[in-house]
Amino acid sequence: MAVGSAAIGGTPWLCAIAGIWAQAGSALLQIGPLARGKQSIMHRQDLHNALKMLEEQGLRRRRRTLESPQGAHVLVDGKPYIAFASNDYLGLAGHQELIEATQKAVLEWGVGGGASHLVSGHFGAHERLEAALAGFVGQEDALLFSNGYMANLGVVTALVGRGDAIFADKLNHASLNDACVLSRAEFRRFPHNDMDALARQLETTPAKTKLIVADAVYSMDGDVAPIHELVALADRYDAWLLLDDAHGFGVLGPHGRGTLLAFEVSSPRVIYMATLGKAAGVSGAFVAGSAELIEWLVQRARTYIYTTSQPPMLAATLLKSLELIERDDWRRERLQASISQLKAGLAGLKWRLLPSETAIQPLIIGDNGDALRVTEGLRDLGLWVPAIRPPTVAPGTARLRISVSAAHVPDDIDKLCVALQQLAR
Repeated sequence: MAVGSAAIGGTPWLCAIAGIWAQAGSALLQIGPLARGKQSIMHRQDLHNALKMLEEQGLRRRRRTLESPQGAHVLVDGKPYIAFASNDYLGLAGHQELIEATQKAVLEWGVGGGASHLVSGHFGAHERLEAALAGFVGQEDALLFSNGYMANLGVVTALVGRGDAIFADKLNHASLNDACVLSRAEFRRFPHNDMDALARQLETTPAKTKLIVADAVYSMDGDVAPIHELVALADRYDAWLLLDDAHGFGVLGPHGRGTLLAFEVSSPRVIYMATLGKAAGVSGAFVAGSAELIEWLVQRARTYIYTTSQPPMLAATLLKSLELIERDDWRRERLQASISQLKAGLAGLKWRLLPSETAIQPLIIGDNGDALRVTEGLRDLGLWVPAIRPPTVAPGTARLRISVSAAHVPDDIDKLCVALQQLAR
């Protein structure tokens, strides 16, 4: 099927989800020794031992409870911290103008959406936001989703199915991997940012409908995908290209308009997805592209059709957020200054800081236990930096994911650098 054809076949999800996962294990990310024994453990429903194994491997995760608004300075479990843990890259999550916009919107629209978009849950605030988002990222049309996970699931499963082929970067976000598995298309992965390997896969596939999927900014490494090369391969091999710009929207490009405009790329083959709970500071996600593509998603994206709409007050708040993103270039300038300050302050550290020019600054520790000890040491010093371990990252690459925000001031960055230098001794 040629890209842009109206005859794209949607894939019904009539099979049991568990059955799909059982057939797809080899296609998923490597997720460690616990998962290799997952079927037998879960068959016995021996959750106690499964949780114990996670604990022993340094892989058990625990939630921390915020008792303040999101920001650079937070109260967590009753203790104040300088936070380098959120994706609030522009410092908008607790911004007064967004709070006031929400207060005004709740009086106008109420609280809940009440129904799915195709029944009676599509409000004027949603319609206006979709138009504004499409214009902001330079696309014909846009469609709102409840979150980025649902957006990726909805797009992939609406466009490809059995007999089709997906080509995915090995470091893609979990939501993209899950979407590829659930689509039931052939799922092929290429080494990170290896365009020669991707070209070979595209060259040899017999599939008529082809979909390339990639993060625009990689969430755990912070690097940017080779956008020009991806678009060129999509053009050469008549493939769709889905770009997940969750971590680039609002931060990269002119006035924060995202990665596509940062690279001055425009193609009818590109499907652009971005989230609205990171740099935008609110919640939700959207997909943008041609008007025909968006209409097809309205008709066939099950994660759009079969769920209650986003509260309209949030859509109205996001209109104000877009205004701030476009207006306040100083936020991106401050963010870049803080990134530069952090890199300089961590120079010579025994742990390796990955080469990233984005707000995501990964510091590779290696061992799971060591990563936990470093993050606990930072917490004792009033600094909150999360330790990221398998299955989120590959075994042996446990890291601190340092998230920099425009809300950080130079003193915040200095304190983190000094603390890490002390802990590295």
